[in-house]
Amino acid sequence: MAKFTLAIANKNYSSWSLRAWLEMRESAINLEEKLIPLDTPKTASRIARHSGAGRVPVLHHGDTTVWESLAILEYLAEIFPDKGLWPRARKARAMARAVANEMHAGFPALRNACPMNLRRPHKPPPRALSDDVRANVSRIEAIWNECRKLHGKGGPFLFGKFSIADAMYAPVATRFDTYAIAVSGSSREYMDAVMDTKAFGEWKADAVKEQWIIPADEVD
Repeated sequence: MAKFTLAIANKNYSSWSLRAWLEMRESAINLEEKLIPLDTPKTASRIARHSGAGRVPVLHHGDTTVWESLAILEYLAEIFPDKGLWPRARKARAMARAVANEMHAGFPALRNACPMNLRRPHKPPPRALSDDVRANVSRIEAIWNECRKLHGKGGPFLFGKFSIADAMYAPVATRFDTYAIAVSGSSREYMDAVMDTKAFGEWKADAVKEQWIIPADEVD
């Protein structure tokens, strides 16, 4: 099989890169990574070599190029049906796709107020969370609780085994942790399960060593 090459951005900040990379590592899919630092004079031209969309991650597999995190994950699920990137049961799989897409398209208030920053000290943001952010947090917790209640009996993740749905929500788990956002005990258990994976540990170890700074994502 042709090798997989994944173009990603800074591990400290790039939540979308984390999603694709984390699932590939957790599913033991070998990849070569190409890291492109964001917010530099050469960023746009370097990303353009991989995709005209101007964003990462981008997956190269032989003569196939797939850009955008969820599309990458869907492609990998087709290539590796035996790895169970989506839950195997139809009802669980339908729910997993729905919540993954809700994450993909939603929660802008949380994203803007609490950007992913794995080097940031764990403390609340300098300003109180807005009502919109709190509504995002409540909805995410409700999703986590419902998924685990209905389909999570086989393990600590949303659908028991780690899946694409967990990869999509992993950056949210880091945000709740980094910004010391109060959550239920059940949500905290789920967050810990995600952040205790070997793959996330590898990603974070690299992230905290990075020297690049993006001022817009440094919420003091």
